[in-house]
Amino acid sequence: MAPSMCFTRCEPVVRSATRGLCVNCFLRFHLELQGKMVSWTQIQAQLRDPNNPVVFFDITIGTTEVGRMVIELFADVVPKTAENFRQFCTGEYRRDGVPQGYKGCSFHRVIKDFMIQGGDFVNNDGTGLMSIYGGLKFADEKFALKHDAAGLLSMANSGKDTNGCQFFITCAKCDFLDGKHVVFGRVLDGLLVMRKIENVPTGANNKPKIPVVISQCGQM
Repeated sequence: MAPSMCFTRCEPVVRSATRGLCVNCFLRFHLELQGKMVSWTQIQAQLRDPNNPVVFFDITIGTTEVGRMVIELFADVVPKTAENFRQFCTGEYRRDGVPQGYKGCSFHRVIKDFMIQGGDFVNNDGTGLMSIYGGLKFADEKFALKHDAAGLLSMANSGKDTNGCQFFITCAKCDFLDGKHVVFGRVLDGLLVMRKIENVPTGANNKPKIPVVISQCGQM
């Protein structure tokens, strides 16, 4: 039987026993379906750099808690972009003494087989902009990493050098975005959660008809 691609679009699949998943994704999905958390040791073993920070999103769709996404930030490649995101996960960055960040923020744009977008805790509709670097936006740091798989974390923008707080996670290979958006992380655990978000019903402007909210977030 000729190999096909893992439905997360990351690796070839050669055995039907894995139900369309590569071995790594099959094992992670199996643990998630059983409600088991992947251990910190397992997470560390997947890091591209042992010093890279790891953050998490707990996701609620409607009134249902659907699980956690664990994300490695590529501080070894794009430290400025990674730090901006990390501080918005932890709430370390403050304005007028008030923590700013992703807790309570929604995914406001979902396009199946493409990406899920969130991070606008300013206006919660895709128009808001904020960064930890003293202004609303900061420059593109580096286009070293490619949009070559599902589960990659990348900066949303409105053009060159307009990075702020908004981000997206790829649901498939999106190489047409290379050189335009800065890839700065990847989902280590919680691809099933990502797929649940990807499959929520949407309306005008690809906005979910059911609220998809980051109920909790932080650094591990």
